[in-house]
Amino acid sequence: MKKSTKLKRKILLVGAGVSSLIYIGWRMFFTIPVDYGLISFIAGLLLVTSEAVGIIEAFSHYRNLSSDKCPEKPDIPNYWYPHVDVFIATHSESTELLYKTINGCIHMDYPDKSKVHVYICDDSDRLEMKLLAKKMGIGYIGIKPEDNKHAKAGNINNALSKTDSPLIVTFDADMIPRSDFLMETIPYFYLPLMKKDENKNWVKREKDEIDKDYKIGFIQTPQSFYNPDLFQYNLFAEQNIPNEQDYFFKEVNVGRNRTNSPIYAGSNTVISRQALEEAGGITVGTITEDFATGMKIQANGYRCYAIPKVLANGLAPTDFKSLLKQRQRWGRGCVQTLRSFKFLFSNLPIRSKLSYITCLLYWGTFFRRFVYIISPILYTVFGLVVVECSFKELLFIWMPSYILYNCALRVLSGNIRNQKWSNIVDTIIFPYMIIPIFLETIGIKLKKFAVTPKNRVSSKNTEIHYAIPHIILIIATLIGLIFSIEEIIKYKAIGGLVLVYWSIMNLYFLIMSVFFMCSRVNYRNEERYYTKLNAEIHTKNNILKGVTSDISEGGMAIILDTPEYIPYDEDIDIRIYYLGYKASVKGSIAHVANVKDKWKYSVKINHIDEKNKREYYQIVYDRDHTLPTKMKSNTIKELFNNTVKRVKSTTFSNRKLPRIPLGVFVRTSEGQSVEIINFNYEYILIRNNNYNQDIMDINLSEDLILKCKIQSVNEDNGNRLYHIENWKEISNNIELKAILLGWINKTEKTTTYKEEVANV
Repeated sequence: MKKSTKLKRKILLVGAGVSSLIYIGWRMFFTIPVDYGLISFIAGLLLVTSEAVGIIEAFSHYRNLSSDKCPEKPDIPNYWYPHVDVFIATHSESTELLYKTINGCIHMDYPDKSKVHVYICDDSDRLEMKLLAKKMGIGYIGIKPEDNKHAKAGNINNALSKTDSPLIVTFDADMIPRSDFLMETIPYFYLPLMKKDENKNWVKREKDEIDKDYKIGFIQTPQSFYNPDLFQYNLFAEQNIPNEQDYFFKEVNVGRNRTNSPIYAGSNTVISRQALEEAGGITVGTITEDFATGMKIQANGYRCYAIPKVLANGLAPTDFKSLLKQRQRWGRGCVQTLRSFKFLFSNLPIRSKLSYITCLLYWGTFFRRFVYIISPILYTVFGLVVVECSFKELLFIWMPSYILYNCALRVLSGNIRNQKWSNIVDTIIFPYMIIPIFLETIGIKLKKFAVTPKNRVSSKNTEIHYAIPHIILIIATLIGLIFSIEEIIKYKAIGGLVLVYWSIMNLYFLIMSVFFMCSRVNYRNEERYYTKLNAEIHTKNNILKGVTSDISEGGMAIILDTPEYIPYDEDIDIRIYYLGYKASVKGSIAHVANVKDKWKYSVKINHIDEKNKREYYQIVYDRDHTLPTKMKSNTIKELFNNTVKRVKSTTFSNRKLPRIPLGVFVRTSEGQSVEIINFNYEYILIRNNNYNQDIMDINLSEDLILKCKIQSVNEDNGNRLYHIENWKEISNNIELKAILLGWINKTEKTTTYKEEVANV
């Protein structure tokens, strides 16, 4: 980072920090309504407390994110790479889901692949999992449900007792690793032994230089997802907003390296066996065993790091019920762990303890969100004063703090998150988080552990009943907004503008929440990646070379330069290449479309053998997802998308041959001149020119005749659609292809000329 950029960031952070301190000091000592009754006093106190806690969180984030604490990966010799046990934990997931994860694991690069030991860790002891492990050539470690009283923790601990590699990798059942996962993580464990020389090359430390107290506990990589999360998808934001978890894993958790408190997330992690054994294995008796285990490893003096590079992708929850269960488990688990672990009296350094306190404070966000929404309603609807201040004070104290906070968050988060989207997410789920977090705080534990479902919902799953609290708050906010505007008009109370702004923002967050609950139809069973890969289509008569525009588990779209005839009623061979992978599959044409001056052929995969399936899955999944990584938020556009796109009907086309627009004249066998509007090998559309024969032969040459039979007549314009009876015979004709290309070029030139004339 340039010095000038660093200086600007520092000035911004200092400005945001100072303005926040001034603001919260003013709020605490000058604005609490002490003279307006008990209810007003309590409401005002709750609001200022919520703001104070928010500022404490902000200071923690500012401090952690303001400096780069991610270590550089050392270069180590190949013979240093140790044996590694890879644990794929499964509970009730399908074999097809596990297949993709296992396939990614066995394709991970390593200097000596015999040192990589992959295991299915099955806590349901299922026969189908044993057979899958045998088929994939990996290990299987099962445990009967009645013998495992500690869920995932018991499952992993059982696997630990039966393996002995010095490093352990943990993956959830749906997390598919990239091929470079091990090569990008294992070297960090040699940081205590490495240093850079004067030429900035990595070299081994001398024995007397090695710090024996510096030992690596775990390396946590981001939990990333190849499908849009519910916030992206339900709000039509999958092209503009990064995944909701990106901010935590790429920014917040990496920032926690500064205090040696990155959170072990249970998946996409490499752990030292020694560190794990010293911690007593995976912690039992908590619903977030990974969170607790990471704290114990850090308390034992191990240095742990989170890195921002995405090295595995999984499946985000695809329905709101699953999302809520996941977040409630995370929240309750965090509270439960920090309470039972008694971390304030642990061996964790003070900086780590403070970092975990802010982690605990985060789960109060949802109550604070409720306070921020209800406060203007209390004043505008019920007349309860919650803040005692003047408009000038708001203008010169609140506004600078508000603006600087938002600017600082945007800069520090790498443009992954802003306050608006944080508020949208929190508003959506706050009604269903407050009570569970409160119950856990007072010691009422969650009795039953629930695994987040890994199945995909591929149809509309409307959750509108979850929006009832939001709708009630929308009505109350609208009433308050009307009263505020009326007061401004009647009494010219300029200070009411702040209330109007506050209410409008809350209204926006609440409306977006209702849009979210209205859900959105998901027509796809598999996620697709937008990527350009070399591909070949092999037919009986031709080999066509093209480039993919997107690819998925069940098919792909291939871009060709010219509109080619490809049989849609029979399987075709498709060969695709990526990095060192190559796969051959059999598929059929599902749809053909004209995209600018190219032709897109969508292909559905029908048959694939085992060898090619493994290669093809790597082609699909061994890559970065194609979802956005930077925020492009636009409030007006977001509202537009969530209103217009929801009422817009979706149409589907089953066109399986290229419809080629022509506008050329040809002669029939009778000598009649007719104009071809478009042509798709099987059908031909003729413009109405008083030609009314039901049978028509078009002589393109002595040896090339299109034998046409009337199919239908358009009653509005008289255009006639003919079926080409000998279409299969002539579709692969070289002469026809040459004639078509001539027509297409002529049409394109004519179109370009007309556009140029129109511009003049």
